Amino acid sequence: MDIDILKQIFPILLQSTGMTIFLTIISVVLGTLIGIAVSLLKMSKNKLIYSLASFYTWIVRGTPMLLQLFFLYYGLPFLGIKLEPMSAAIIGLSLNSGAYMSEIIRGGILAVDKGQFEACKALGFTYGQTMKRVVLPQTFKVIIPPVGNEFITILKDTSLVSIIAMEELMRTAQQIYSSNFRPIEPFFIAACIYLVLTTIFTGMFSKWEKKLAKY
Repeated sequence: MDIDILKQIFPILLQSTGMTIFLTIISVVLGTLIGIAVSLLKMSKNKLIYSLASFYTWIVRGTPMLLQLFFLYYGLPFLGIKLEPMSAAIIGLSLNSGAYMSEIIRGGILAVDKGQFEACKALGFTYGQTMKRVVLPQTFKVIIPPVGNEFITILKDTSLVSIIAMEELMRTAQQIYSSNFRPIEPFFIAACIYLVLTTIFTGMFSKWEKKLAKY
């Protein structure tokens, strides 16, 4: 392993790390919003609404993310819809995250004592007010550990968007390899960066969980 080459390619890969972090954060944020909506739909007593929400989670969780990205970027043009790599990456990651987040959030909602729902109903709260003011705040406290796991999963899965020519950490490592034919250095640095990122964010979620546990 050539130290001089490592010094040359490290700044290039580090610059691409910003896009990896951006994709992760935006995808998890959008995935959380999708997850909240889908989890509430799956708790609906309307069979049609429940079936549609369940179908979404069934399709997304039952197929590989790589296949979903291929469909968005290479399949949709056959239907007259062409997406840029950035758009396809964000949509694919967000929809995938949303399916998993919906189950995480639904589990958190079900963990809230039913007596609180009854108390809110007795106080005249609407369903929306009950969720917004009472249930969801408690739900987010409960689901921090699995949300942290989902964040780390998406962080690593951003490497898959390299197959749709999206410029991020893994794509940059592949380009360096293609131009220099040295597979060890770029992929070694990329692996180290992923490891550092997962360690940092795991620590952040752990501290967040401990902080909320005090209240």
